[in-house]
Amino acid sequence: MLIYGLSTCSVCQRARKTLEAAGNTVTFRDVRAEPLSEVELAELITEFGDRLVDRKSTDYRALNDWLKNSEAEAQIAAKPKVMTRPVIRDGNILHLGWDDAVEAALLAK
Repeated sequence: MLIYGLSTCSVCQRARKTLEAAGNTVTFRDVRAEPLSEVELAELITEFGDRLVDRKSTDYRALNDWLKNSEAEAQIAAKPKVMTRPVIRDGNILHLGWDDAVEAALLAK
């Protein structure tokens, strides 16, 4: 299992801890330290569309008008912290965020 997120994100930390406690092998990737490639970003955009950008975050609100009106790829490439997180890859299945439904889906295996 691979988690894309930020090492300082409490939701990402909680997801990682929960998945590891359930016996999953989890690899964590901080998207600030190791940004997504164009191919990875394109795959996530195809899967989640504009939901991949957290428009409620202070980081998003701090973007200049040009970036706010740009595509999600440009926003995340310029400021990885605007990505909704965590993104969890379980084999070929991608999950966005960490809520009861995502947790149940990942722990039901």
